[in-house]
Amino acid sequence: MKVVGLTGGIGSGKSTVAKVFEFLGIPCYSSDDRAKLLYNNSEIKTQVIAVFGEDVYKNNRLNRAYLADQVFADREKLNVLNGIIHPAVQEDFEKWKSQQSTSYILKEAAILFESGSYKNCDQVILVTAPIETRIERVMARDNSSREEVLARIAKQWPDQEKIPLSDFIIRNDGNHSIIKQVMEVDQGLSFN
Repeated sequence: MKVVGLTGGIGSGKSTVAKVFEFLGIPCYSSDDRAKLLYNNSEIKTQVIAVFGEDVYKNNRLNRAYLADQVFADREKLNVLNGIIHPAVQEDFEKWKSQQSTSYILKEAAILFESGSYKNCDQVILVTAPIETRIERVMARDNSSREEVLARIAKQWPDQEKIPLSDFIIRNDGNHSIIKQVMEVDQGLSFN
């Protein structure tokens, strides 16, 4: 079974593309969604509190705004957090993968390249979108300011660095049909 990475910058439309693949019957592991669940794991929770303090959990739930303020202001803290959560996500992914039976599966991850986990994928799909479109989407979705979105974008590699490392590009720019592009990629993956 092939592992195909699905990535793209924040607001590019990765989740939308993943839903189209899922509609075609392709299992998709969402690293971000699974990571959110893993923050409730007692071992991870203990580690996160040890680094970021008791305020990182509020009413026994991860205080995402507090954590984001901490890690986006300090790259070292972001690296420490990634050192806690990335191995847990990888272990969770391996368990999930062992339960799948299709010819290929998708592993959706916003920072697939930045984390180096693209090296564990057989092929990679990159979703791109114009930067202004991405900013507007995230501002509307997360009720974030433009500055907050730009700070998050700055933590990710630009598309120009990701494109040479990608096997397939899906352009989510309003000028190309996502469904048609996904179907073409699916055919390419199914016959390889």
